[in-house]
Amino acid sequence: MLDQIKGLHHVTSMADDARTNNHFFTHVLGLRRVKKTVNFDAPDVYHLYYGDEIGTPGTVMTYFPFPEMPRGRAGTGEVGTTVFSVPQGALDFWRDRLAALGVSGLREEEAFGEKRLNFAGPDGDGFALVEVRDDPRMPWTDGGIAEDHAIRGFHSVSMRLRDEGATAELLKFMGYEELDRKDGVTRLIVPGGNGASLVDIETMPNVNRAAQGAGSVHHVAFAVDDREKQLVVRKALMDTGYHVTPVIDRDYFWAIYFRTPGGVLFEVATNEPGFDRDEDVAHLGEALKLPQQHKHLRPILESHLQKLED
Repeated sequence: MLDQIKGLHHVTSMADDARTNNHFFTHVLGLRRVKKTVNFDAPDVYHLYYGDEIGTPGTVMTYFPFPEMPRGRAGTGEVGTTVFSVPQGALDFWRDRLAALGVSGLREEEAFGEKRLNFAGPDGDGFALVEVRDDPRMPWTDGGIAEDHAIRGFHSVSMRLRDEGATAELLKFMGYEELDRKDGVTRLIVPGGNGASLVDIETMPNVNRAAQGAGSVHHVAFAVDDREKQLVVRKALMDTGYHVTPVIDRDYFWAIYFRTPGGVLFEVATNEPGFDRDEDVAHLGEALKLPQQHKHLRPILESHLQKLED
């Protein structure tokens, strides 16, 4: 069993409008845009990152906004819900705020002894806020949300699978332990994690596979400290029979990818070097940053990419 993985690193999803996406995460949820760059494989499409002040691993939601992309169809083989941590007693504030701002899909419930507020993103994305007592992570408060209400980072992701078995075994190999089972959901935790330490598996044997589109999670990334630990994880996964990509330089972290038995795309990403490698912390996410191979496209991209703010 591996012990290098410390929880979630980031979650990457798809959207159909960059401006709407940026407004939702920065103005509605109050997160900080920590990087404005482009998709490595499709440079005419943004890659936007939202999180805490510095984009700490375990706080970062990222998006590929493909203009006019059709909506995805929910189903199995995907991350169905991305869940954020908020302070104890904050859900009343969030229910009122999201309702006033016209956010859809609001539904309160309790799961695993935690109060939870479900809601939908602009593209029908599945989100929830969960009250967590004494989450020590410091929130970004310059987005207009006070500290006693603001999002701390990820709480968990919930994967919808037709059969949990092989994926649950994979997560246990990656260092997770089963914490609880309730109402068809298995909860796993990585001990000593980074706060974004939980993964839920919803078993749905009679549900069709998802079709990806706007509002779908493209992949979920797990955090390791550095490249050395990442290589240990890569070798262990390959020795177990997984087809893992070579290490890819994503400018702000190094990444490896592999497809899980349940169909979800996993990434293992390093905590280094971070989002301040090419911008001062005070100005993160302000300028368009381009990967080296796309820098020659700057004049074209700056005229083509949608303006995120007025």
